[in-house]
Amino acid sequence: MKEIAIARLRFAVCVTVAAMLCAAAPLRAQSASPTAPPSSPFFREVTDEAGRTVRIPQPVRRIVSLAPSLTETVYALGLQDRLVGDTDYCDYPPDAKTKTKVGGAINPSLEQIAALHPDLVLMTKGLNRLDTVYSLDHLGISAYATDPRTVDEIISSSKKLADVLGAPETGDLIAADLQRRLADLRNRLSALPPKRVLFAVWTEPLISIGRDTFIADALRRAGAVSIVDSSQDWPQVNLEEVARLQPDYLVFAASHAESVAPQLDALARLPGWRIIDAVRDRRYAVISEAVNRPAPRIVEAIEDLAKQLHPEAFAEKPEAGKEKPGKEIPPPQHQTFLHLSLDIHSSSPDTVSRGGCACAR
Repeated sequence: MKEIAIARLRFAVCVTVAAMLCAAAPLRAQSASPTAPPSSPFFREVTDEAGRTVRIPQPVRRIVSLAPSLTETVYALGLQDRLVGDTDYCDYPPDAKTKTKVGGAINPSLEQIAALHPDLVLMTKGLNRLDTVYSLDHLGISAYATDPRTVDEIISSSKKLADVLGAPETGDLIAADLQRRLADLRNRLSALPPKRVLFAVWTEPLISIGRDTFIADALRRAGAVSIVDSSQDWPQVNLEEVARLQPDYLVFAASHAESVAPQLDALARLPGWRIIDAVRDRRYAVISEAVNRPAPRIVEAIEDLAKQLHPEAFAEKPEAGKEKPGKEIPPPQHQTFLHLSLDIHSSSPDTVSRGGCACAR
């Protein structure tokens, strides 16, 4: 009887184990079947113009710009639909004013930026703070910085940015067009001596531009040379020194030139300014505020300045066989407007204390 009981027990154990194995088989088969891993975003590594290696999610669908120049570039590339936020000072084109604002370039709201879930934040080395870069890194948000210092670098920087944002063909087309227009200017102005000018960034105190700024390079492209030869980017200039050097023209930038005529008259009445021949004789050139921003639109400002300083280079030549006019046509009267208000975003190097005008990046 004892052997029978042991046999029955062994049989029951075998049946139980077999049942357990049968039940586990489907589970093993299910776990062995291939399961798609969670999709991970694709990143592209690039080196920005500050020398940083940046991992950028691909494709870039959501952009936040922390500089007016970069906002302009995004629009120039036709990528404005991807721009989900910009700064309080991003005002061109007008549609940029409708974008969600994240504060100023110096002190943007990190909470607002994070809430916009950007794939990429665009910054400039000379305008935005390094602390902002570190904070964005801590939040896991990629930031790409630009740092153009000449007109050529503005064009190449825009081309690089186009590639980073996934629009290399558009960047190539824009760069080629800008280079063509600059080459045309170079051909027109090559035989003419440059005009000696004072570019007034700010008037009280008088602030001008240093020789290594992109604005100084823009002046050279327009057939002008600054009388201020300083290694500082935004040097303060003494009016007596300006009177000693006596520039051919004073150059100002303004978003609405027609609105500053009264300020021009007031400037001409100031004792310190009356000793400058260009002020007394109303030899002013007023161009778009685009000259203050390292973006593709700067070439338009260069062309405008060249036409004001060297109108003879743009006079239409009479067609062959047609009689020339008997009298020389006098050149158009110089515009008499004054730039007193450029956007300011940083304390160094792009910011000057309030009192006249400043440079917006």
